[in-house]
Amino acid sequence: MINESMLAELAALRRDLHAHPELAFQEMRTADIVARELARHGLEVHRGLAKTGVVGVLHGKKGAGGRMIALRADMDALPLEEQNNFAHRSVHAGRMHACGHDGHVVMLLGAARHLAEHPDFSGSIAFVFQPAEEAEGGAAAMLADGLFRTFPMEAVYGLHNWPELPVGTMAVHRGPVMASTCRLEIRVRGQGGHAALPQQGVDGIVAASHLVTVLQTVTARNLSPLDAAVVSITQFHAGSAWNVLPDEVLLRGTIRSFEERVQEQVESAITRLCAGVAASFGACIEARFTRLYPPTRNTENEAGICLCAAQKAFGADKVLTDLPPSMAAEDFSYLLQEKPGCYVWLGSGPATDAMPEGPRCALHDSRYDFNDAALSAGIRYWVLLAME
Repeated sequence: MINESMLAELAALRRDLHAHPELAFQEMRTADIVARELARHGLEVHRGLAKTGVVGVLHGKKGAGGRMIALRADMDALPLEEQNNFAHRSVHAGRMHACGHDGHVVMLLGAARHLAEHPDFSGSIAFVFQPAEEAEGGAAAMLADGLFRTFPMEAVYGLHNWPELPVGTMAVHRGPVMASTCRLEIRVRGQGGHAALPQQGVDGIVAASHLVTVLQTVTARNLSPLDAAVVSITQFHAGSAWNVLPDEVLLRGTIRSFEERVQEQVESAITRLCAGVAASFGACIEARFTRLYPPTRNTENEAGICLCAAQKAFGADKVLTDLPPSMAAEDFSYLLQEKPGCYVWLGSGPATDAMPEGPRCALHDSRYDFNDAALSAGIRYWVLLAME
């Protein structure tokens, strides 16, 4: 399906993108490259959705027939300092492709190129190159700018490289595949004063410390063992002097779940525990919840289509259907709220020649690099999915 010359060309492009990472809604260079490559292979190119988004449209030679599907790749990088030393490491301080979106872009470009050369299908395909997946909601921004109005697709499909699975394998979920995400911010207001005279005030640090501990009971003692959720405190900000008790402590963290019902139970438990700790220590505690990405939930029919394509691409024994979903989140979920579709995990481990010391490919790791051996596998899957 993909010859060695084309694969070498795509690998070089992937490494170029890796060397020039761009953050959310700033993917101008990446978008220019995507638009150029799509146009070079004869696709209609549409730009401007969500500022840097690009959509390439390809019509099958058997006629459009009014049908359209969408294949989506995300383009943005992470605000992370790269620790790799290979030739294609990031040239921008504090930015790197630590999640493989450079590989996602190139795989979808490779599929668009192959399908443009072999348009033996009816209907149309929209190749959606989306900005700002990493916590900025680029999918929602594309929807707000009219993605589904401009391109009336009947289903949407996405994938993510998955280093925990070897190259040549895939995981397909029926139902939930990724969790929702909610930002948690808790302000603990005490009464500051001299650290040598704590009895004259209300020590917010002690109250906040107890709260961090008691929040670990939210999932362990407030939810059914059959319901999945995560509550993690990731920031603790307090004080600036050695001998002063601060007036205020700020806690931040994240909540993950798969069900609206569970999310509401978690928020209710946190609110109740905050009130209890506040009463115990004489502090004032306020929790604020900011819901972000909804859960990513595949639809049954489209998951079945992906399963058939994956089995054709890799063999039935290489396609996993029983892996548990991930507590990570994905803004492809916004698209699935509007249209049926499916989001799969493409095996991208273990180590490559660029990483001879071992499988340095954990997502969001400062020494991550996309495994170029997965390029041909991803392209093959995309093409077979489109044909399916």
